[in-house]
Amino acid sequence: MQLVEEAREQIPVKRLCDGLGFSRATYYREINPPKPSVLTGERPASPRALSPEEEEIVLAVLNSDRFCDRSPTEVYYTLLDEGIRYCSLRTMYRILSKNQEIQERRRQAQHPHYAPPQLLAESPNQVWTWDITKLAGPSKGIYYQLYVIIDIFSRFVVGWMVAAQETAVLAKHFIEETCISQGIQAGQLSIHADRGASMRSKPVASLLSDLGVAKSHSRPRVSNDNPFSESQFKTLKYCPEFPERFGSLEDTRAFCQDFFAWDNEEHRHSGIGYLTPAMVHYGEVERILAQRQQILDQSYEDHPERFVHHKPTVIPVPEQVWINPPEKFIESDQKGEAIPL
Repeated sequence: MQLVEEAREQIPVKRLCDGLGFSRATYYREINPPKPSVLTGERPASPRALSPEEEEIVLAVLNSDRFCDRSPTEVYYTLLDEGIRYCSLRTMYRILSKNQEIQERRRQAQHPHYAPPQLLAESPNQVWTWDITKLAGPSKGIYYQLYVIIDIFSRFVVGWMVAAQETAVLAKHFIEETCISQGIQAGQLSIHADRGASMRSKPVASLLSDLGVAKSHSRPRVSNDNPFSESQFKTLKYCPEFPERFGSLEDTRAFCQDFFAWDNEEHRHSGIGYLTPAMVHYGEVERILAQRQQILDQSYEDHPERFVHHKPTVIPVPEQVWINPPEKFIESDQKGEAIPL
């Protein structure tokens, strides 16, 4: 530092600092050290700030019986209309914040806590999900209601129905007929749905109780508690043949007849090892996977040099399918987040 100070008249400071191997900012910081308030992070008091006595007066006015239930904005303009001004509106908020008095004082709605639905399926006809979606009719304002029930283990559409309206009576009849067609026994099945009017209706709840079927509902304002139904509706509405509008109720039913036949018998789902839902639902998994593995083994024996990394194997079908697996909430808890139980 002394060498730079002595030679700065003949040589620029930057060249001297570069030659000596330290930053020019270090030199200037040495000859002009920062003020203590900058080092401690304390903000110097402004000469225009209110004195502590003036702040106490403002706080007393804000907490008075007349103004304690009013916002600082109301207080400021009320006093202004009376010819009184203690400080700016922003200063009022600053004084309240300094005294930890900035908060919502109105009564707020307290939403009850809902535990996330956790359902496990290890074979077909253990857990179904169902939902209703609107399909546009021939003109504006006309919609048809599509009811769909899906088995989450096999992705098999076990039942569907198109109706002109959504009612609890139709939903009850639809679920009852689907359970009969699949031979559901008491205590065998759980049905999950969102919190729509038909899903939570008394006719549907009474039916499920009579059939010995457990019911489950999504949490309010949570969009991903029914992912299987939502995914299936997207597959339906994004298929190339899906029309902008359906001409009639019969036209809608004819389209759905073809679509659900394709979805169950031909569509290969990535979530079930690229098998069709019908293969999984009716117990053909082992046969199909063994056949696939046999072909892959033969290909490997014929040309092993073509398989650089490892011997080819089939994609297995998951043995368990969850709605909201518990591991997701355990991981959240380990990260220090609130665990939603």
